[in-house]
Amino acid sequence: MFGGSSISYSRSKGQPRCPLREKYLQKKNSELSDRFIPMRSAMDFSYAHYMLTTEGNKIKESEGEPSAYQKVLAEALNMNRTRILAFRKKPPKPVDFFPPENSSTSVHSTKSKPQRHIPQKSERTLDAPDIVDDFYLNGLDWGCNNVVSIALGNRVYLWDASDSSTSELVTVDDEIGPVTSVSWAPDGQHLAIGLNNSEIQVWDSVSNRKVRTLIGCHSGRVGSLAWKNNNILTTGGMDGQIVNNDVRIPSHVVGTYRGHRLEVCGLKWSTSGQQLASGGNDNLVHIWDRSMASSNSPRQWLHRLEDHNAAVKAMSWCPFQSNLLATGGGEGDGTIKFWNSHTGACLNSVVTGSQVSALLWSKNEGELLSSHGSPENQLTLWKYPSM
Repeated sequence: MFGGSSISYSRSKGQPRCPLREKYLQKKNSELSDRFIPMRSAMDFSYAHYMLTTEGNKIKESEGEPSAYQKVLAEALNMNRTRILAFRKKPPKPVDFFPPENSSTSVHSTKSKPQRHIPQKSERTLDAPDIVDDFYLNGLDWGCNNVVSIALGNRVYLWDASDSSTSELVTVDDEIGPVTSVSWAPDGQHLAIGLNNSEIQVWDSVSNRKVRTLIGCHSGRVGSLAWKNNNILTTGGMDGQIVNNDVRIPSHVVGTYRGHRLEVCGLKWSTSGQQLASGGNDNLVHIWDRSMASSNSPRQWLHRLEDHNAAVKAMSWCPFQSNLLATGGGEGDGTIKFWNSHTGACLNSVVTGSQVSALLWSKNEGELLSSHGSPENQLTLWKYPSM
């Protein structure tokens, strides 16, 4: 009873409850039978009656070889058979109530996946004069709106990949430059710019205006940036500090992570926003829980990973396995390592032959792209997990 009325689910006797099941049962009754129950349709009852009574037994039980007349009579009456009852020789194939998912007769059969073509030459080459040659800086970022931001000395340029247009966003004064890092917010509209004088600026790329300047976060250049969402910007400085900034409020510093002894050159938030990975010039990787910022505990980090032998700048969270983190070491290390962020265990280590400057997981394939500096300066596409 609901709302003063009742709903009846009774069915008439002549109406089947499930048409698909009725069809299945009909097919089962018509095609399936037990091997140990005689099949009436395959038996000759006249012959069976004859063999079980007089004449048949007389011929079978007569001593000695049967006469020529008896042989002809037996062949004419088909009495050379040894069985009276007829059975199926083999059990029937099972009838699936629903066709298997990988059946070739399925309506939704999957087509073979076409082989991808991976070009060996670049599709486009952009001039980048005055780009700062410094491994520890992060002067390039590609936003969700298909716009690339790049720091060239004291300037930041935007290149729109959809129409190949280029525009200058900002030129900073020599006193505060050069630009040491850039990072797009998740909205693809706001761009954070780290500067050599420890300041951070936030720009609106649509209106080409500066919307915020963050000061007092660091005592040296800001070489790494990472947005947690559109409001929280995490910054890493040469002073080894990691700071969470809320760009909406005047007192923007809302949390600090302490653990690196030298410059922080890599920062990445996990997809869930629960964990932060940081890499430094002290060869360390830290994994932080978001709740650990500004805690009074002397040990803030969730995991401290010490397996790299050079600075760790490259890091990327796996998009299809939330607790998988890939990190890359500098020239003295040259390895890509994979970590379980829940346990801190190193799952694999791969030697690349060059310093690892950046890592990027594919969102559509089980692959990882790595970019490298000295000595090979190569791009490498890896198949995960075989590598």
